[in-house]
Amino acid sequence: MFISNQKRMASEIISRKEGKPVGIHRIWVNPDYLSEVADAVQRDDVRNLIEDGIIKAKPIKGTSRSRARKSAFQKSKGRRKGHGSRSGSANSRTPRKQRWMSKIRSQRRTLKELRERGAITPSQYRYFYRKAKGGSYRSISHLRSNIELDGISLGGDE
Repeated sequence: MFISNQKRMASEIISRKEGKPVGIHRIWVNPDYLSEVADAVQRDDVRNLIEDGIIKAKPIKGTSRSRARKSAFQKSKGRRKGHGSRSGSANSRTPRKQRWMSKIRSQRRTLKELRERGAITPSQYRYFYRKAKGGSYRSISHLRSNIELDGISLGGDE
């Protein structure tokens, strides 16, 4: 049966009723009543068929986000970040400046805590602060080991 005209009319009627566009491909016609639908020539006839439930609009098919949510959760735990998943150099993923900023800020924070605790004097603080600024220390542990090498007992490793 040739019912493309009826489907077009139904899509326009349902679109107006729902307030959002409904395409022709979303229109479902009950296969048991195809002859009645083919006979429906006017809009009122199509409107009556919609009211009777012979013509309906299929629900919108969405894309499921469950897989995306799962992979995002795994990535938050640090998974799925191996060599095969990387595009971009190490420096584009975490730029040199960002690495430097996080390293120097943590070292300066540690030095401040040591000065406030009284483990190092203000003059020693200035000395190690300048060395840190010059990039002498790889990490906080490296900074602490160098402070202890200078004969200053920091404690905490008992």
